Order: sequence, then C-alpha cells, then structure tokens
Amino acid sequence: MSKVNELRSQRAKAWDQAKAFLDSHRNEKGILSAEDTAAYEKMEQEIVDLGHEIERQERMDALERELAAPVNTPITAKPESRKVDEKIGRASDSYKKAFWSQARAKDGVSYEIRNALSEGVDSEGGYLVPDEFEKTLISALGEANAVREHAHVFSTSNGTHKIPVVVSKGTAAWIDENGAYTEADDVFGMEQIDAHKVGTIIKVSEELLYDSAFDLEAYFRDEFARRIGDCEEDAFLNGNGSKKPTGLLNNTGGAEIGITAASATAITADELIDLFYSVKSPYRKNAVWVLNDATVRLIRKLKDANGQYLWQPALREGEFDTILGKKIYTSPFMPTAAAGAKTILFGDLSYYWIGDRQGVTFKRLNERYADMGQVGFLASKRVDGKLVLPEAVKVLQQKPGSSS
Repeated sequence: MSKVNELRSQRAKAWDQAKAFLDSHRNEKGILSAEDTAAYEKMEQEIVDLGHEIERQERMDALERELAAPVNTPITAKPESRKVDEKIGRASDSYKKAFWSQARAKDGVSYEIRNALSEGVDSEGGYLVPDEFEKTLISALGEANAVREHAHVFSTSNGTHKIPVVVSKGTAAWIDENGAYTEADDVFGMEQIDAHKVGTIIKVSEELLYDSAFDLEAYFRDEFARRIGDCEEDAFLNGNGSKKPTGLLNNTGGAEIGITAASATAITADELIDLFYSVKSPYRKNAVWVLNDATVRLIRKLKDANGQYLWQPALREGEFDTILGKKIYTSPFMPTAAAGAKTILFGDLSYYWIGDRQGVTFKRLNERYADMGQVGFLASKRVDGKLVLPEAVKVLQQKPGSSS
C-alpha cells in the first residue's frame, strides 16, 4: 500500500470513529455535552491533520515522478534521416543558457550573454524567462491554485482581450398554423480581459547562487508558484477588478447568490442541498465545491434526509473528498462563516476565464541586498480573470447583519 493510500485509510478509520462517537453521544436533542464536544473536536482535528498530510505526500509523490522522468528523448530513427527542429527566440537553447548564466553571474554579464538575451528584454529592463521555464511556472501555479486548476486559461500576446458573452438566451414558442415566428435571438455582450501586474522579490544568498549544485530553476519555480499562486488565488476569489482580477465572490461581476443561510455562523444540510440545486443541471456536471477548512469542519457533521453524512472522505489515491458526490477543494482565501460572508462556492469554474499575458519577467537586483550577502530577483507576470457566465457558479451567503 502506498503512503498516500495508507494515510487515506487512517483518515477513513478516524472518520468512522468520529461518526460513531457523534451518533452515540448526542443527547435526545441531538446536542453533545461540553466534554463530548471537546473529545469530538480532538478527533476532528486528527482528520484535518491527516488531510493536510495527504496533500503534502501527494505533492512529494508528484515531484518525485517529475524528477524521475527522462530528461531527453531517445533516438528512434537513423541520425541522417532526422529533421533538426531549430528553436528560435526564447524557446532556443542559447537563450535558456544565457538566461541562467546571467542569473548566476558573479561579476557582471558578458557581451555574448547580453546579445543572446536581447530579444527577451521587457519594457522595464528585466528579462523574459525562457519559454519552457514559463510553461513550468504556469503549470506549477495551476497545481497550487484551486480556481486556476478548473478555470478556462488562455494566453494573450497583448494587454487586452475581448470576450463575447451571452447576456440573455433566445427561446422557442408554439406557433399557430401559418402563424409568425417570434423573434428571440440571443443577446450578446462583451467582457474585456485586461493585464494586471502581480510580482514579488525572491532573494537568494550569494553562496547558494554561485553553487552549481543548487537547483536555481526549481527554487524559482517553487517560490514563484507559492507567492504568485497565493496572490492570484486571493484575487480570483475576492478581487474587486481594480488593478487586479474580478473575483468569483465580488458583488459586481461575481457569482450569483444561490442560497442565503438562516444563520450568520452556521450552515444546515438543507441549505447545502438547496445550493447544489440552485445551479442548473448542465453546469452541475462539472461542478466543484470551494470552501475553507473551517467551513469543512462546520459541515462535516451534517446528514441528509436518509441519515447519510454529506461529507465523504476520499478512500484511495487519486480520489477526492466529496459533498453530494461532487469534489471538494479547499482554499484559505474563502471567507469563514460570519454575517454576510460568502462561505461556499459551487459550480462549473470553466466559465471563469483567466488570461495570462505571455512573458514572465525576472530582473536581477545586484546591489539592493549586497550588504546582506544576497541577490534579489524581481519576478512578475500579467494576468486577469472574469466570470463570463454568472449563472454557472453560485455561492452560499451567511445571514447578513447578525451573529446568531
């Protein structure tokens, strides 16, 4: 049994014990005593901790598979019959070599390196990363970002991109014999994807930078994905569209409210079911849940009308925790239950469009951190995101203006 499956088995066993404890210790009103509540919360924390350990192990397994993959392609044809695919620009081997040479350079950058990098200089004096490395950066962002993983992502070479969207749909009607057809065409609107800048400063000690054994590419990739990924995820959920993407939870341009909870701090099973069915059937096919860990803990005790728990843990590697049969993704940037907060998101996130402007920039800062024995790198990219079909995603909003 793999480590992940072993952890999943442990979590499933812990969950069965927690359910049995709940069912046997609730009083006639269905309430736990203070002592039993403390005992259950300890059991529940173990389930949460095992969930986080499963996620860490899955990331480690994915990294090991990546590192174990072959680094080149075997020769399958006679050398004289092979066609040479000469890459140019930022996709060329010479550009890649020059980029990492300038990143590690001790005493300035040679003319040869500057010449090789000339076509990758951006408007602010930094260098665009090699094409292959840019793809790994964007891929890493998807792995670290629940919204990006399920959204429709496209690349654009300029700052803006206009998207035609259906504002209202046409309908059919019954017609009398020889009667006239009623005109009911779709009404189209236009959404514009812009290019908002997000960036960070990554610092590397001189000792590590000049150590050829130090995997600078992997370090940049991991730090870029973690920092930029967190910033993106927050904006894709909570952004207001001003100098950042328009988030799914934003009052303007965001998802529609599917259900308003009766409480500011609690959620019922019926409300989850109502949210599920507030999304039309065509969009439920690929729908997922997005919520934070604290909200998962709130709903873990809930049962449907048949006495079955709505939350179901994944039992095997490659499976996901589910609510009403749909996958759950947690994000720390989803709000916690409070008056008026939008705590649960459910729907088809492929209708959230993310536009990545081509070109991730790294700019080396030689002097800024020299007194600390470090070299800084400005890392930035441009991106925007918008929900192009609000009815495809719905949210549960807690009762406004009350703490009860």
